[in-house]
Amino acid sequence: MAAHNEFGLEGEDKAVNYLIREGYLILDRNWKSGHKELDIVAEKDGTLVVVEVKTRKSNKYGNPEDAVSSRKIRNTVLAADAYIRYNRIDLPVRFDIISIVSNGDDIKHIEDAFRSPVWYR
Repeated sequence: MAAHNEFGLEGEDKAVNYLIREGYLILDRNWKSGHKELDIVAEKDGTLVVVEVKTRKSNKYGNPEDAVSSRKIRNTVLAADAYIRYNRIDLPVRFDIISIVSNGDDIKHIEDAFRSPVWYR
C-alpha cells in the first residue's frame, strides 16, 4: 500500500477512536458505492452521521477540512443516499468532517459541516 494511503488510514483509525470515545456507534468504514466512498458511517442519538476524514501532515497549505470540495460533497451525498437505500435506514442524516493534523493530537470535529445540496440527483 502506498505511504499516503497508509497515512490516510491511520487518520481514519484516529477518527474512529475519537468517535467511539464521544459515544458514537460505528456502523461502517470505507463503504463503497461504485467509485464513491464513505469514510465512516456512525450513529448517535438517533441520527445517522456520515463522516469525511481529512488528514494532513501540517497546515502549511491550509486546514485539512478545506480540502473538502463541492465535488467531494456531491459524491459523499450520493454515496450516503445509496447507503441509506441499501440498508433501508429511516433516520435523519448529518454530514460531519473530522480534520486531523499529523501528530494526531490536533483533531477537529466539525458537526453538520455541510448539507445535501438540492442538485445532487
